[in-house]
Amino acid sequence: MSINLSSILPIENLKEYKLHLACWNGKDHPLDVFIRSREEWKGWNTWGGNKDYFNRDYIFALIEFEPDIWLFGGIYKILSRHYKNNQHSYEGELLKDSQELIGRLKVSLKRPGRIKAFKLENFYNDIIVSEILKECYTGENFCGYENINHPFYRLEMIFRNNKQDWRAALKNVKGVYLITDTSNGKRYVGSAYGDSGIWSRWACYMGTGHGWNDELTKLINKEGIEYAKDNFKFAILEYRSMKTDDKVIIKRENYWKNVLLSVGQFGYNKN
Repeated sequence: MSINLSSILPIENLKEYKLHLACWNGKDHPLDVFIRSREEWKGWNTWGGNKDYFNRDYIFALIEFEPDIWLFGGIYKILSRHYKNNQHSYEGELLKDSQELIGRLKVSLKRPGRIKAFKLENFYNDIIVSEILKECYTGENFCGYENINHPFYRLEMIFRNNKQDWRAALKNVKGVYLITDTSNGKRYVGSAYGDSGIWSRWACYMGTGHGWNDELTKLINKEGIEYAKDNFKFAILEYRSMKTDDKVIIKRENYWKNVLLSVGQFGYNKN
């Protein structure tokens, strides 16, 4: 039997609320924004751009989690409104009453259109509780070594939040990995061996953008770390036990360099 949102979050005076369905804006996914910075997420609920989207007293914010599934992002009270240079902005504060459900309550609702704000009364009774997480969502669970195919910015949040399942999995394996520059298709094949594991090796990339590899360092020094965040994607080609001899890992790294032609014009490996 389905549970309606009203049984979890009863709201009076629905006509005072706008429903904000936050989706990818062409650059950022709101779920990523929510995880990395609550202040940045607040900005998503206090900026209307050239349209006065939030023209009511309250904003009921939902974050796209997966198709037709949304994560509760809080209720904001609009304190003041500003209009300058054809841009709408707002001063707002997060209400305390429902904070314990922020990042935990997942609901289902079929997206009614591509605009981002709707009258809450038109959809309130159609919002169904899907799940209540035990803890606030801090990023995806470890997906398995073979399923890693993650852009830089998503891995960055996993490392920033020190996701324990990811950390435990990656710190206890050596391996060979692939970085793909999605802007031009060039590849870099690297390896993690010694006592540090893949977690420590990739943590270096998250901090520098280049991991101190010669050609990647040249690129990032020229373009900035934002280039890595916008274009680099990571995958694991092979993973082995920490007991594996480092020579084996290096040999496999050279094998993959030859297979993927990552040395020279097709890649960023120097040799």
